[in-house]
Amino acid sequence: QVQLVESGGGSVQAGGSLRLSCASSGYTGSDNCMGWFRQAPGKEREGVATFYSGRLTSYYADSVKGRFTISRDGAKNTVYLQMNSLKPEDTAVYYCAAGDRVKMVVTNGAIACGMGPHEYNYWGQGTQVTVSS
Repeated sequence: QVQLVESGGGSVQAGGSLRLSCASSGYTGSDNCMGWFRQAPGKEREGVATFYSGRLTSYYADSVKGRFTISRDGAKNTVYLQMNSLKPEDTAVYYCAAGDRVKMVVTNGAIACGMGPHEYNYWGQGTQVTVSS
């Protein structure tokens, strides 16, 4: 049974940093997708960043490009989201997700995992990130 457990959320002032972690169990393989999504109150869930284990490529939403970095530690089965220069509009519940039938995209000439939430079939419970101005 696949389990994803997020940690690292919290409250921070604008301009600050947080690092989210997603520990996975029961989910292995060398050709799959993991991603971070977020959902603010009254808004739809949106993709933030994805990581493709097959090519070690990452893909970012325009709103976080240059500020957030997704990475993976295969030995620990953990995916991280380093969030820098946080803004109040980054406030949301952040979810870790995994999927093996995700639609791929091409970014900067490399293949990467897309961000369609409905294409990810395993989800964590979410962790709250609050950024104050």
